[in-house]
Amino acid sequence: MNVSKLKVDAFDKIILSELQKDARLSSAELAERVSLSTSPCWRRVKRLEDLKIIQGYHARIDYEKLGYTISAIVQITLSEKDIVHMDAFERVVISFEEVVTCQCISGAYDYQLTIIARDLNSFAEFMRRNINAIVGVKDVCTSFIMREVKAAVPASIHNA
Repeated sequence: MNVSKLKVDAFDKIILSELQKDARLSSAELAERVSLSTSPCWRRVKRLEDLKIIQGYHARIDYEKLGYTISAIVQITLSEKDIVHMDAFERVVISFEEVVTCQCISGAYDYQLTIIARDLNSFAEFMRRNINAIVGVKDVCTSFIMREVKAAVPASIHNA
């Protein structure tokens, strides 16, 4: 849904931008940053949540500090691309804790996953026992993340 169709104004965009920077802001701190009083600011945030523009508040985790030394981008092609096979694949993949993101993509592959593992052996075993074992998986291409250059924090939407 296009944000402009939802009547999102400049204050809403500033609120979204500030929450993207720091979702732990109190209502008073957020109101101060966007130059609104607390109650109108809180009502705007509530409206953005009700419209599902704000879909949640999340902690960004450093998996390496938790012992996950391997992060990989895994691209997958399915042998059958109908809704039944795609839904079945998605149901299986979202059940794995090791899969931290899953996107249905266009191009040469059907899905792109981000997978974490404690080490290369556990990654290989997870792939062998889980991902490669999913019925309908045709091709798998893995790229290991060497270094994160930019975190997955959305860009500012001030000019949207």
